[in-house]
Amino acid sequence: MSYKITAPEQINATIHLPASKSISNRALIIHALSGGDILPDNLSDCDDTKVIVNALKDMPEVIDIKAAGTAMRFMTAYLSVTPGEHVLTGTERMQHRPIGVLVDALRTLGADISYEGEKGYPPLRIKGGHLQGGSLSIAGNVSSQYISALLMIGPMLDKGLELTLTGNVISRPYIDLTLCTMRDFGASVDWTSSNTVKVEPKPYVPQHFYIESDWSAASYWYEMLLLDGNADSEVKLTGLFDGSRQGDSVVKYLFNMLGIRTVFETREKGIPTTVTLKRVENQPIRMDYDFINQPDMAQTFVVSCAIMNIPFHFTGLSSLRIKETDRIMALKTELHKLGYVIDDSQPGELIWNGERCMSTPHASIDTYEDHRMAMAFAPISLRLPHVVINNPQVVSKSYPHYWDDLKKAGFSIENC
Repeated sequence: MSYKITAPEQINATIHLPASKSISNRALIIHALSGGDILPDNLSDCDDTKVIVNALKDMPEVIDIKAAGTAMRFMTAYLSVTPGEHVLTGTERMQHRPIGVLVDALRTLGADISYEGEKGYPPLRIKGGHLQGGSLSIAGNVSSQYISALLMIGPMLDKGLELTLTGNVISRPYIDLTLCTMRDFGASVDWTSSNTVKVEPKPYVPQHFYIESDWSAASYWYEMLLLDGNADSEVKLTGLFDGSRQGDSVVKYLFNMLGIRTVFETREKGIPTTVTLKRVENQPIRMDYDFINQPDMAQTFVVSCAIMNIPFHFTGLSSLRIKETDRIMALKTELHKLGYVIDDSQPGELIWNGERCMSTPHASIDTYEDHRMAMAFAPISLRLPHVVINNPQVVSKSYPHYWDDLKKAGFSIENC
């Protein structure tokens, strides 16, 4: 299936964003560990969250988390401290995404985990039970989801957990988001130095918990307003917090550099409000940024800057190679179709200095089973005609009603 996207002449829309996938998935695991009866409010309805909800509800012998990388990491740790024996598996792509670093760390803590297939990769057979815990070191430049998975089970360990991160620590805002959510459920956890986190063996306490809307999802509306180019266009986004804990909330500062202003209706900390995006004349001549703490934002900004002819140099992108797809390869390939030559010769970096090539006539955008490829490229219909997105259903991973929201904003979407 493919969608042909035709943009409106002007955007004026109020969009009810999906709940944060990152917060939902953390809150679900912590809620389950707390033994609470009432699920968190405003849970995300995306695929990644649904697989965790279903797994925790049914706890079958074989748990298939499909393409949900977060679920694979979080459930691996959760099942290690939960009585019972389970096989944790996923899609073919998931079975080629590394999990060895997390498994080795959990084994150090006493977990009983074995590989059902290739060493270092799912499926996993996990026999859960009480773990002693104690001190543990792990590289700080691995996926923050490994680190969050370990931290969230810390209160359940007999000796708690002292986790030291060696080397360069990436995606620190996601680790801080985990710590904040743990504290909301009564955990005693904090940084004791710049690279060490201490979790006391103090059980979670069930809590009523409300989940904020997703700043990652908001980024595509910032992109649309930027590409729209109409000074009278305006987008309102609901359910966001001022002072959000989400690392991707930095999007409001980054797009401010590109000429999109963010106006909060109210500014009460921890209270959901409506955010209005307005376009102002403030386009830079180039953009340089280190995405080490916000890797999921990279696709939005690579596409936005290229289409707006803003040269860029983006670093901190090494983790993009092992996401839902190799996102660096995917971005380079799809932008080449549109006539942009992206340089990925430096590891973990993407550079565009304005180099162009012949575009492919009537090219369609492949999405590589990656939701963010579809959502980052659909807005280019505001600048380019005949934009076709292949396999558009991939957005269900994080933003199931993305296409419906585009229609509300005046976009025409046709099957082709």
